Amino acid sequence: MPKFRRPSRAARVLVPAAVAAALLAGCAQGSGGTASATGATTPAGVSPTAGPVAPGSPVTVTPDPDGTVAPGTLLVTDFGSDTVTFVDPARGATGSVKVGTAPYGLAVGEDGRAWVATAEGVAVVDTASRERLALIPYRTDTGPVTTGEYRGGGMGIALAPDGRRVYVGVNVPGGNGTLEVVDTAALKVTDAVPVGRRPFDVDVSRDGAEVYATNHDSFDVTVVTAKTRAPRRIEVAPYGTEGGLGSWLKPHYTAVRPSDGKLLLPFEGERLAVVDPATGRTTIEPMTANTHQHGATVTADGTLLTVGTGPIDPDADRGPSLTVRTPGGAERVYPLEGPHESVAVSRDGRTAYVTGGFTRDGYWDGLTVVDLDTGDTRRLPAGSRPLGIAVL
Repeated sequence: MPKFRRPSRAARVLVPAAVAAALLAGCAQGSGGTASATGATTPAGVSPTAGPVAPGSPVTVTPDPDGTVAPGTLLVTDFGSDTVTFVDPARGATGSVKVGTAPYGLAVGEDGRAWVATAEGVAVVDTASRERLALIPYRTDTGPVTTGEYRGGGMGIALAPDGRRVYVGVNVPGGNGTLEVVDTAALKVTDAVPVGRRPFDVDVSRDGAEVYATNHDSFDVTVVTAKTRAPRRIEVAPYGTEGGLGSWLKPHYTAVRPSDGKLLLPFEGERLAVVDPATGRTTIEPMTANTHQHGATVTADGTLLTVGTGPIDPDADRGPSLTVRTPGGAERVYPLEGPHESVAVSRDGRTAYVTGGFTRDGYWDGLTVVDLDTGDTRRLPAGSRPLGIAVL
């Protein structure tokens, strides 16, 4: 995407609408090539339209040398391949499981099963045995299976608190997406709800009553009532919607604040949109990192962690970073080397793990480990273009 300048802090210049058509959608040039359905990689024994795969189906597994999954092990989705990778925070990758083309988000349940949004369907992985148990096809027609930033298929994914449903945001290239509902016992899609364009992230309220799809290219969050599947749209555009598909200033990821259930959406290291899903009202709080922001997560005490991917305008913006924001709004910004995408926090809250996969050009095959007490960082090899991350 071409560089541009902004006239002031209050009004950021948007990418011209003419550029939007060339880019199709999103916040950057396409990263990663696309492949036709013929050239796409399909897991062994599975066709793109097949139903769930029975346990024991022939899939590629690289085991950990000691055959165990230690507490605190990380699981990342390899957007640059068709696997998920297990990562020991001390020594790096310890094994991979083949799941499906271009895996994006993942969610892990208390039973140890991981649910992975791929271009082909939702993969189910037993993290103890390191086996793929199923590949559940989408109900939504997303076109040929491809790779790259604008591929169709699953993006954000979340698990209901009771573990009975998985919700996955399904991207439909060139149009609005859907939120598909997966029955975790039956291993099948039971419903599909219309949402906005490119649902980067999916979150669930703490009581499971609502599901939130964060739609990057339509400047909004779709609130879906879990019981009735009724959707309603909340626009989240603190910089406005001028520039349309070519704008950089769109929502990416959301964190649900534990204290009151409000939605936290960071923008550009300058503005935090706090959305009340009950009223649709958005309030804006200042942020300090001054960098394009993607991944976000929140800890049980309400601390928000947000990934800064780097500058839109190198002459005015700062580089990649991790912002740690207390519930009271105080921020500490940790500089990072190179672009990153998503973040997870260790169970003791002292370490952050930031994936280097990134949805745009500039990604790398590893994680940055951040000591939140000292600010020290180190790089750790981890899979192929890792995007999603969870702590097991």
